[in-house]
Amino acid sequence: MTAPTPGPDGPPPEGPLADLLAVLREAAALKTAADVLAWDEQTYLPPRGGEFRADQLAALAGLTHDRLTGPELRDALLAAEAEVRPADSAAAACVQEARRDFDRRTTLPRRLVEELSRVTTLAQQNWAEARKRSDFAAFRPHLEAVVTLKREEAAAVAAGREDLAAAAPYDALLDDYEPGAKSDQVSAVFAELRAGLVPLVAAISEAGVTPDRSLLTRNYPVAAQYEFCRSGAERLGFRFDSGRLDTAAHPFCTTLGPADCRLTTRYHPNDFSQSYFGVLHEAGHGIYEQNLPAEWFGAPLGEACGLGVHESQSRLWENFVGRSRSYWEHAAPEARAFFPEALGKASAEELYRAVNDVRPTLIRVEADEVTYNLHVLLRFELEQPLISGDLPAGDVCDAWDEKFEAMFGFRPPSAADGCLQDIHWAAGLIGYFPTYALGNVYAAMLWDAALAELGDLEGQLAAGNFTPLRDWLTEKVYRHGRRYAPTDLIARAAGSPPTPAPLLAHLNAKYGALYGLG
Repeated sequence: MTAPTPGPDGPPPEGPLADLLAVLREAAALKTAADVLAWDEQTYLPPRGGEFRADQLAALAGLTHDRLTGPELRDALLAAEAEVRPADSAAAACVQEARRDFDRRTTLPRRLVEELSRVTTLAQQNWAEARKRSDFAAFRPHLEAVVTLKREEAAAVAAGREDLAAAAPYDALLDDYEPGAKSDQVSAVFAELRAGLVPLVAAISEAGVTPDRSLLTRNYPVAAQYEFCRSGAERLGFRFDSGRLDTAAHPFCTTLGPADCRLTTRYHPNDFSQSYFGVLHEAGHGIYEQNLPAEWFGAPLGEACGLGVHESQSRLWENFVGRSRSYWEHAAPEARAFFPEALGKASAEELYRAVNDVRPTLIRVEADEVTYNLHVLLRFELEQPLISGDLPAGDVCDAWDEKFEAMFGFRPPSAADGCLQDIHWAAGLIGYFPTYALGNVYAAMLWDAALAELGDLEGQLAAGNFTPLRDWLTEKVYRHGRRYAPTDLIARAAGSPPTPAPLLAHLNAKYGALYGLG
């Protein structure tokens, strides 16, 4: 018997596939309960509540792991595998991805899963305080504990996966965020990016053109920033009837249910762009989450297609839309209304040029489009020896400063401006960083395809009409969940396999015009 094709291409599932979905949704309920506690930890948890919160999250991680590796899911998966055909259907893809997840999770003992949850929870709390004080020494033992556990995770996954047995240890972690990717493949893409970016950065620095960034460094009341950020997210299509915007030490987006997506940002009273572009970035993630098939929440068809594709959405909405001239033609009047003293006389063109200033900066999340990928390359080049053991975790601060100086020409003045600026390592998200640059590559390809198919896209954005682009992305990306592998999804949407060429072409054309390059 052939099961009906589920999702947007057919009726709801039934039989063994429905049974599998029921087990996955139950496990998702447990996981998202933990995610609520993790969100609260980053936003509202009292300082003294941290230790017990780590115990709570570890307990829930263990229970979720049991559900996702237990006999009920195994049996449901076997029954669905015996039933679902054909190989190219959405149903078959759902079962295939569920099998992939099951096999990976069963390589990990519950003890390791619980300990990773507990240690990373405490590490994130320590990181927030260490970053405030720029105190790497205080964070060092937490980082060492996280790296030790991530090495153990990488070894366990590789031992249970034939395709990873002979690969670099780092690949077992990278595969969790960008399925199927290998570090040597990513290195080749990054080498091409570096070869194109370094001369462009040099040409811009030598052009003698200096946009007026003073627009961004005036008095911007935080309350007005919140309203402007919220309006920007709504403009793009983020739905606040199923979402929130709060404050955290490091901006993030998390989904706590099929109609519950949370964004966070951080504010600087003398620079609205930090919070604003942080929100546009996280709203890009949120729009993806809010347009996944809700009826498949908890199952692969209701989940995003890898972190590279996810980051393509945050970077597309933040940069290709939010830093475009067309966007500021629409958004400038609202910006002036929210900040009349700071921007009362600022034109759309002045705002466009200010938010596209290119210069080496210390902080990744505040970097411009051109230099941003160099920040990612730095982290990628540190993470691999961290996991292989060639770079002791205690030496990462010095290694960071040396590599940063080699790439950008100056050293971070403090650990807060260097290796403590990101929360990812504290959270155990080693292997995540490469997806930011891959996301930029994917975003450029999707943008070019949308331009070709949507007609006057620039005119639509200038008129404040973001619906055609959002609908196009829903059709090409969001609605498929994990039906396709990331590279296959991008190839289907953009018409060719992933390549850095469109990104480099976009950056050269845009910033060549802004900086008067030949």
